[in-house]
Amino acid sequence: MPIPITITLSLYVALSALAIILYIPKLAQFRYAFRKPPYKRAKEKRKISVVIPARGESKVIGDLFRSILKQDYDRNFFDVNVIVKDPDDPTIALAEEIGASVFVVPDQACKGDALDGYFKAIGDKIGEYEAFVIVDADAVLDTRYISELNNALEHDYDIYLTRKFVKNYLGGKKQRTVFTNCSALTWPIIDDLGNKYRMLKDIPLNMCGQGMMVRRSVIEKIGGWPYRTLTEDYELKLDSILKGFRSMFYPYAIIYTEEALHHKDNFHRRVRWLTGYSQCDKKYKQQIYEQIKKRGTFTSGEWEYFFGIVPLILFLVVSVATVLTGTGLTLWYFFQAPKGPDWFTAVMYLVVLPFGVMYVLLFGYSVLAMCACPEMFAPLGFWEKCGTLLFNPLYLMEYIPIYLMSRKYARKNMDEGWEQTARVDYDTPPDEHDKEDPDKKE
Repeated sequence: MPIPITITLSLYVALSALAIILYIPKLAQFRYAFRKPPYKRAKEKRKISVVIPARGESKVIGDLFRSILKQDYDRNFFDVNVIVKDPDDPTIALAEEIGASVFVVPDQACKGDALDGYFKAIGDKIGEYEAFVIVDADAVLDTRYISELNNALEHDYDIYLTRKFVKNYLGGKKQRTVFTNCSALTWPIIDDLGNKYRMLKDIPLNMCGQGMMVRRSVIEKIGGWPYRTLTEDYELKLDSILKGFRSMFYPYAIIYTEEALHHKDNFHRRVRWLTGYSQCDKKYKQQIYEQIKKRGTFTSGEWEYFFGIVPLILFLVVSVATVLTGTGLTLWYFFQAPKGPDWFTAVMYLVVLPFGVMYVLLFGYSVLAMCACPEMFAPLGFWEKCGTLLFNPLYLMEYIPIYLMSRKYARKNMDEGWEQTARVDYDTPPDEHDKEDPDKKE
């Protein structure tokens, strides 16, 4: 084997082994993915505000409104508050039909503007509510959703994330694609493989604004909704590290989210996410560092923020660098001696091997995520599940160019925009599902 191939392969093996060793504590955390969080029955009914940013959403919001009308929670104990931008938005008439309040926030350039406009508009009325749940206009709520939110408030946390199922699965196969299914796997990856452990160790969760409930005390402390990045939910996570907000993943309250059908929409959605993450890092990293420096030690949340992703980044960088080096050596040896064995050795050891290892590891990760929340994927047939699992490693690898694009956007203050993706037509909200009593699941 030529010396350049030997050296490159040796470096790949050594650094990949180091990355895997550093990642072992994370692997041990995955066992918590199969544990059920504690469940309590509420001792009292608390008043909850359902907050719906709904700029130009009249064509899709009817599904959400119909599911709200089917809630089994006492209507006297929850209000529906819809936020629009245009005073002529057709959403207003639809909202009034179900008795919702409408707030016009004309100067909204992002979701954070809309939410802050609502909190500023209600003023002292904020004291009427125990908590506020943020729901996107394209969502559908399980019939027990608000009842379970009230149960969740029995637990002493500041922020609650609820279980995301997939709205597309409530319809036929034409309402989903392999990109929809891979996007759906994002939720058990975030919540079951990550947030269940974080909750037990009192580490701020990786937030998702869709179906996120926040106590009134948090809103009062932060003075409305001060977050303006593309990922205001991730911004709240980093602010939680600074302010000590405690968060809980509560899977018994189920919200159905809409996932993009096509690659283009899905790709741009992920670019916005990672651009927002870069914006948040730029805004909060120094503040978190100064907090650590002042205290002289790390909290678990701070340690995870700075170092939790280091093993993964190391492995990805080494793998990509090896593949690029291997491609270059393959071309070099091929043009030098096209009938010789060296180009084939380079392509097999430095291109196929790293790519194959990365694919196998991501495939196992995907299987684990689907097994952690099998009920989400119950509507899929056996072969559709297999196809999703086989494709998902490639879907996850696409985050490499997405990450590079997002860093460029964040560095140059470019904006992917707060835009809507193509919508899925669905006009029959789900009835209550035949689920086990959560008390029996513990």
